[in-house]
Amino acid sequence: MDRGTGTWGGAFRCDTHRFSRAREEVILSELELVICGDSAAAPPAFILEGLSGEAAHQLIAGAPHTIYQELWHIAFWQQVTLDWIEGIETAFPAQASDGFPDAQQAAQESWEQLRERFFAGNRKAAAAARDADRLDVPVRCPSRPGLPVRVMTVREQLESLGAHNAYHFGRIVLLRQLLGAWPPPSGGYSW
Repeated sequence: MDRGTGTWGGAFRCDTHRFSRAREEVILSELELVICGDSAAAPPAFILEGLSGEAAHQLIAGAPHTIYQELWHIAFWQQVTLDWIEGIETAFPAQASDGFPDAQQAAQESWEQLRERFFAGNRKAAAAARDADRLDVPVRCPSRPGLPVRVMTVREQLESLGAHNAYHFGRIVLLRQLLGAWPPPSGGYSW
């Protein structure tokens, strides 16, 4: 990846969640790459590629969540972040399990629908990272129950989202490896 141009074997376009092998150059900020590109690991588009709904729902012995549940959790917190940076004070979940789908929620949304929901929110988060005029705007972010509301900048909230997503996408990669479903068709890092 050429950090100066945001190119990786061609230009990556976060807004389409696809890698283009064209020779065009697109300048991406590191924050945008953390959210939707390959800043430090394979991009979400690669990590989620070529995985069936059946595999996404497969529970692996010893793992607390399926790939589906991990992505649902990522999409859940991504939407909370988008709400917060838009001034909507969505409540912090009362307990950690509230940030993962229950059986009814999982039955209402197919794997493909969940992927599309994630990518739609991911494009919005990447757009927010590109909006340099808003990055230093303070926003109110509700805390865990019983703790005071936090105030941070849009940039800080997006950095937090990037760190959160990297952690959970790492879990998805490990689950794919355990399923024998890694690397994905477009490639992935194996080290």
